[in-house]
Amino acid sequence: MDYKFRVEFLEEAKIFLDGLDDKTKEKILYNIWKARFVNDNELFKKLQDEIWEFRTKFSKTHYRLFAFWDKTDKENTVVISTHGLIKKTDKTPKR
Repeated sequence: MDYKFRVEFLEEAKIFLDGLDDKTKEKILYNIWKARFVNDNELFKKLQDEIWEFRTKFSKTHYRLFAFWDKTDKENTVVISTHGLIKKTDKTPKR
């Protein structure tokens, strides 16, 4: 099975993930891995303009990793995750 894009994490996204407990981090990384193969708005969704988010709900908590597409190389598309946040509700704040 071929993936649709490759994912890279900027330092702030890595720091966010490293600050989570192991089970939560594993769930988020699994959902990101899965999003590379399937089109599912529950896993990877466009927020506005060029901003996308990897979405995970785990233990009644919503986790988001924000990302942008880099399509300069048509054969090796990259999604760059910039940073993450933990939310109490499903709504993503505008700011």
